[in-house]
Amino acid sequence: MDLLTGIGGFGESLWSYLIPFLFVLTVVVFFHELGHFAVARWCGVKVSTFSIGFGREIVGWNDRHGTRWKVSWIPLGGYVKFAGDENAASVPNRQQLEQTPVAERAGLFHFKPLPQRAAVVAAGPIANFILATVIFAGIFTFVGRSIATPVVDDVRPDSAAAVAGFAAGDRILTINGNPIASFEEMQRIVSTNSGSELRFEVVRGGETLALEATPQVQEITDRFGNVHRIAMLGIVRHIDSGNVEIVRSDPVTALWLGAKETWFVAERTLSYIGGIFTGTEDADQLGGPLRIAQVSGQVATIGFAALISMTAMLSVSIGLLNLFPVPMLDGGHLLYYAVEAVRGRPLGEQAQEYGFRIGLALVMMLMVFATWNDLVHLQVFSFLSGLFS
Repeated sequence: MDLLTGIGGFGESLWSYLIPFLFVLTVVVFFHELGHFAVARWCGVKVSTFSIGFGREIVGWNDRHGTRWKVSWIPLGGYVKFAGDENAASVPNRQQLEQTPVAERAGLFHFKPLPQRAAVVAAGPIANFILATVIFAGIFTFVGRSIATPVVDDVRPDSAAAVAGFAAGDRILTINGNPIASFEEMQRIVSTNSGSELRFEVVRGGETLALEATPQVQEITDRFGNVHRIAMLGIVRHIDSGNVEIVRSDPVTALWLGAKETWFVAERTLSYIGGIFTGTEDADQLGGPLRIAQVSGQVATIGFAALISMTAMLSVSIGLLNLFPVPMLDGGHLLYYAVEAVRGRPLGEQAQEYGFRIGLALVMMLMVFATWNDLVHLQVFSFLSGLFS
């Protein structure tokens, strides 16, 4: 009975995670590939396949231009395949291209001028950034932002804020000379400056004071039991209806705010990745499909707006990941094109082949590492041990 209950509960959790995960990933992948597709069509490139997912086709249809649109069984990405490609990674089929009559080469991607090929490749990540900006703008317009005044309600004992001399009732005016309009704005600055001394101007009893504090990384547990490491000062703000204002922006302002939000997510993501290499961040926070599925399911319980917001953040991350200069990714293709622009001719076939093999190995290693992190984070091994013991 315990075994059946455990399996049943696991199955329910699986579906509660799977549906939001598929929604989020499908939206992000679709717009990424749509960016490639739209610019390719604009440049006159013949597109043979537009696929959401990998593997065998579930359902599909052909449009009037001869493109096969399909949904495939493995929902962990997607691809646009151009005429003359050997596979979904846009590796050219050299033999087929050489045998293509000159009159038919105008519609083939690999015979297009270098600027057009670069534009087609870059269009995918750019589409991700545009999608994120539009989603954030929509949230700021129709849902609004919760803004709390930057006032200290309490200071945790022995925290960085306590050492710096913060006191309840302090109103924060500036950080490093930059005006602070909300408590959320202060939190963002603090969270991205671990170990860096920050200069604060605060108002206390009508007097302006200068304080200096260094945020320290602490572990916090969210409402779902997930543990996060984040830089904090130890300042507490009691959020209630009396000190929080919901602000909705007009579409033009919201679009600007959406672009700023997209930039913030991109900057924070790159900062984290850079921190892994410098040793200031832990790689165990790096997640893969399982972690995304878990977080998607958790966020979906908060509401649709939260799930859409997560979609925007994932879209930024996917856009950045694809710009990394690793063969197999869009950034790897752009790297090849940069070399071609400098040399005046493409890299040799063998050099490109070795590059794609190295890129595939790196991508597979990253996937394995991220999935291992997911399994450890989700305590799957402990679950299975307890289930069958």
